[in-house]
Amino acid sequence: MKKAIPYYRWVLGGLLLGLSSCAAYFHQPVREERARLGAELQGNSLLRQLPEPKERIVVAVYKFRDQTGQYKPADNGTSFSTAVTQGATSILLRALEESKWFNAIERENLSNLLNERKIIRSSRAEYSQLTGKPQPVLPSLLFAGVLLEGGIVSYDANMLTGGAGLRYFGAGASGQYRQDRVTVYLRAISTSTGEILKTVYTTKTILSQQVGASMFRFVKFQRLLEAETGFTYNEPTEIAVKDAIEKSVQAMVYEGMRDGLWTPRNPAETTGPGITAYFAEKADNQQVDVLGRQQLDRRGALGIAVTGAAVRYTGDLSNPQVRGGGQVALQYQGAGSGRWAGALQLGRFALGAGESYRAQFNYAELCAQYRFFPREQFTPYLVVGGGATLRAPATGSAVVLPHVVAGAGLELLASSRLGFTLGVDHHYYFSDRLDQVRLGRYNDFYWSARAGVAFYLLPRAPAR
Repeated sequence: MKKAIPYYRWVLGGLLLGLSSCAAYFHQPVREERARLGAELQGNSLLRQLPEPKERIVVAVYKFRDQTGQYKPADNGTSFSTAVTQGATSILLRALEESKWFNAIERENLSNLLNERKIIRSSRAEYSQLTGKPQPVLPSLLFAGVLLEGGIVSYDANMLTGGAGLRYFGAGASGQYRQDRVTVYLRAISTSTGEILKTVYTTKTILSQQVGASMFRFVKFQRLLEAETGFTYNEPTEIAVKDAIEKSVQAMVYEGMRDGLWTPRNPAETTGPGITAYFAEKADNQQVDVLGRQQLDRRGALGIAVTGAAVRYTGDLSNPQVRGGGQVALQYQGAGSGRWAGALQLGRFALGAGESYRAQFNYAELCAQYRFFPREQFTPYLVVGGGATLRAPATGSAVVLPHVVAGAGLELLASSRLGFTLGVDHHYYFSDRLDQVRLGRYNDFYWSARAGVAFYLLPRAPAR
């Protein structure tokens, strides 16, 4: 007799395929598209929000080149396509035009322009000889007061990669991502003196994603179900370069306004919301690492942590039980990177085994804590130290038991003063008297899993 497949498996399989592939179905190209105007990003809107200049600056751009020399990364073999666009000069010229601050003059193909002017002069001279009528002199070319130089100086491929997946009985889904980065430098040079007036640089990440789901299962005898779907998204490199160049033009305008190289039509704009927001972003950027994560001294010098614990001991008695415990810790970290902190920990816990053994203990410990990412909101940490445990008088004779402790955990900051912790630690004793029974050659120890909150009170002194 054939066994029917439960209906809920069909429902779960359909939901898995539908949820993981809906983006592909809703965004896949199903028909040809006509040409349209190029996509505009946030950088272009920032250029349009710049204040009006008192007078436009005539600038020349000879060549804004790809200086990386890199080719597109390929999984197999070598790609002969360059990693970034070779038309960055055209992108920069359009950004200068959109900013309304600069009058750009043609210098990239200057030889073509000069040849055309020679043709015009020659044609006018021939016409004057044939007709005897003098022709007007060709106006001279504009000269630039500022020369803009620079280029795309870096393209970092596979700067950050990762993914996740899950498969169960032939059905599953997976996802992968990759992040690249492009860096642009732009400098302004005075043509009268050759002095470099200002240099700015910007970066833009380039994201690639791949998501897929599949199912491979026999639904009944000699009936195989196989299905798969997915999509891939690659952020266009040209759009990323365009965004970085437009951001560099915005930075050049605001930096020049601050240094008095050029002025807006309305003097109040020198302290307006646009320039204020830009320099606030620049100040915040001093605390951002290469991955775009904000690095701040988030935790204060003095902290108080309160945790609850589930304790399970291993010793000479059988059938150990999970009992409760609690701890209060006083933490201190001085000036420096914030990776190391000292802690005084006071706590109480209970042990149990079988139906007859119940005991309560108090302890005090001195520990050192090491945080892997001290300037981020989320960080793993390690704890190592030592202390003494005192058996409560009501549960037996009072005796001091020295021990060592080691543990690991995670901490997540909700604010600069409040954090949540989750961890596990191991307490090992130098004697076999924790449970008042001496059997075998191994000493007693116990494991505890902890969860709690930490409060940070005092600002930490900056590192010298």
